[in-house]
Amino acid sequence: MKNLADLIADPQRIVYQKAIAQSQLSDGLKLKFGHADVLVYPLTTAEVAAIVKYANDNAINITTRGAGTNLVGSTIPNGGIIIDLSLMNKLIELDKQTFTVTVQPGMLLEDLQQFVEQHDLFYPPDPGAKNATIGGNISTNAGGMRAVKYGVTRDYVQAIEVVMADGTVLNFGSKNVKDNTGLSLKHLFIGSEGTLGIITQCTLKLIAKPKVFETVILGFDSLAQAVANITTILQTLTPTALELVERQVAQWGERYSGFQFPLADAKAYLIIMLDALDTQSILQQRQLLLANLSDCRYYVAETAQQANQIWAVRGSLVRAVEAVTEQDPIDTVVPINRIADFITFTKQLSEETGVRMLAFGHAGDGNIHLCILRDGRSDSVWLTQLTQIHEALYQKCHELGGLPSAEHGIGTAKVNYFKQAIPEKNRHLMQLIKQQYDPKNILNNQVCITQN
Repeated sequence: MKNLADLIADPQRIVYQKAIAQSQLSDGLKLKFGHADVLVYPLTTAEVAAIVKYANDNAINITTRGAGTNLVGSTIPNGGIIIDLSLMNKLIELDKQTFTVTVQPGMLLEDLQQFVEQHDLFYPPDPGAKNATIGGNISTNAGGMRAVKYGVTRDYVQAIEVVMADGTVLNFGSKNVKDNTGLSLKHLFIGSEGTLGIITQCTLKLIAKPKVFETVILGFDSLAQAVANITTILQTLTPTALELVERQVAQWGERYSGFQFPLADAKAYLIIMLDALDTQSILQQRQLLLANLSDCRYYVAETAQQANQIWAVRGSLVRAVEAVTEQDPIDTVVPINRIADFITFTKQLSEETGVRMLAFGHAGDGNIHLCILRDGRSDSVWLTQLTQIHEALYQKCHELGGLPSAEHGIGTAKVNYFKQAIPEKNRHLMQLIKQQYDPKNILNNQVCITQN
């Protein structure tokens, strides 16, 4: 690939074969590793376009990555070229008049949010990995805790610049709030996991920054009671976040974070965040919330420190598990009224298999996160049991009307369950779109949504 060097001004931004770090050959779990011939760090759209055209002309695979926080293998390369967009991290424009911000795809989520909040603006999408890139968030349609009120990444993408598989640069969307002018092509790229094109610039919608936040914990004597109140809450108001955690799961976060969760005698919790532009509105929301609940006790965080400690316990659950053992992360989604059924099934499955599992998640949208713990099992035993558990979990999810991914995407990890969940004719239509956009199948061709 000596000709590739002619496309990049600085040779230090090209890394070849054995010099490529192992971390660049994997995803956020760092459990499986691929291989690549060359790793390139472009700085401009023009450089990305030149690399892609070169790869297309020579039928070379491309894997695009940013911060590498993906959890389903989408950034594990299958030979060829890795295009790492992490150096394309500039802020292009903050337009307060249209409530938009335009950035390169390598900008980190946490950097974007901090910047706009300094201007009293707010970018609501809030996936767990704050060190993920904006381009990665768009490519996987990342969700997060605030989705129950504000939606997911898709709802904040106004426009994108995309390098197509032949190196052509196209723009989709605009700063206009409404757009009913033809097909909304930008939505094909959002959540496509890099299989249709490479996003090199994005314009995002902002809103006014809430001025007041409040955290309320509801404690229940059973999981069933907690789930029964979810619908009541959502019929009463729309919280910023609505999280479900059982007591035995919260204890993992307590040990890791060092903070004690309120209402320690409860068996299950709903953690609620409220936000508003003023204190009076928060008080009204809280009064409305508490007036309509049943079978619960409540705790209101009186200070920012108390609220931060509560969310630190919730936010540390995965890290608490990973500090003890390897885990396999699941991000299924079921209808809200089937949450208790799915979690109960995971407990039964855990007892049957002897494999520990921790279930928690976004109660407001039915997104259940599940940590399956390895606990020292050998490679062969772990692979066998994990395969059996996956089959049982995804089958149950399907029976309950759910889907195999709410946030993480499909990647390489969920090919069988993707095929189970999506009708063959629908998948065929996806493949036709892929063939039209990328006829030589060079873009992230390891990701299973592009396969038969």
